[in-house]
Order: sequence, then structure tokens, then C-alpha cells
Amino acid sequence: MSTKARVFATIALQSILLTLLSSFVTGENQDFVRTLDRNLHGFKKEKLTHFRVYWHDIYSAPNPTVMPIVRPPSNTSATLFGSISMIDDPLTEKPELSSKLIGRAQGFYGSAGQEETALLMAMNFVFLQGKYNGSTISILGRNPVFSKVREMPVIGGSGLFRFARGYAQASTHSFDLKSGDAVVEYNVYVLHY
Repeated sequence: MSTKARVFATIALQSILLTLLSSFVTGENQDFVRTLDRNLHGFKKEKLTHFRVYWHDIYSAPNPTVMPIVRPPSNTSATLFGSISMIDDPLTEKPELSSKLIGRAQGFYGSAGQEETALLMAMNFVFLQGKYNGSTISILGRNPVFSKVREMPVIGGSGLFRFARGYAQASTHSFDLKSGDAVVEYNVYVLHY
């Protein structure tokens, strides 16, 4: 191959590589991803919504709303480190369980602290009433249960809460040491479309 041919081949190869690299970097020729116009998908103006609900974690009833699914691997932990419980807790309008049912908290929590009682909470608030019926808010975060006010992030949602973000503040309304039953006030602040 002559020198001219080698130079031409090298330039052609470099040109092809630059074109491929350019399309990769700019996102061209990628059928699996594209930029969308948010207005065409109903995402116009973001709003901030506040919910106050009461979360009822009930161990003592004939049909408990919380069920231990993993016991702590060691009985020497004062924090029950390693235990996990599944929940389907009522969310009510007022602290009384007999008040209006707004939704349910479904998910699980686990004892994640070895030295402090702190739970990892992973739950969806599933709304059952009014405009938000069928929509959910997803909460995932650390809950140091003996702190007066605990803050956990809202990481998403579904239905009217697609692309939701925000935070939830939890404060214990009542706690029965003997049964483990608890009523917790949740103030949830959610940015959504």
C-alpha cells in the first residue's frame, strides 16, 4: 500500500471514529433514549401539597397491621438490630383509629441501628379517598424513633404523584411499650405536577 493510500485510510478511519464518537456523546443514533417535551405529557406547573395523616402500627389486634418477618439474629441487641417487619398500616385523618380512613402505609421497616434505635423505613402511602384515590407517595429513609421529630425523604410516587419529591416529618403521638402499638403523626410535603 502506498503512503498516499495509508494516509487516506488513516484519515478515513479517524473520520469514521470521530463520527461514531460524536453521535455517542451527543445522544444521536440512540433509539432507546430521547428528550421529551414536558408540556405534551401533562407536566405543566409544579405544586407543593401538604398532607397530615396518622399512621397506626398495630401489633396487638386479632388482625395486626404489622407483622415481624425477620427476628433479630441475636437476642443481645437492645435495638433489635436486624429485625424486619412488614406493614399495612391505616392512615387516618385524626389520631383515633375510628376516624376517617385516608389511605394505607404499605411496606416494611427494619432495625438498622446497633447503638441507637433507628429504623430504615421503606413504604408507600396509598391514598384511598377523593382526588388522590389510587395515587401513592414513596418514602424511604432513616427513622430514629426516639427523636421528637424525624425527617425522611419522599423519593417518588405514582398516579397524581409521578415525579414527586419532598419530605415527611414523623412525630410519635402515642406508643404502648407493652404491646408495641404506635400512632405516629406524619406531615408530608410533596412537590408534584
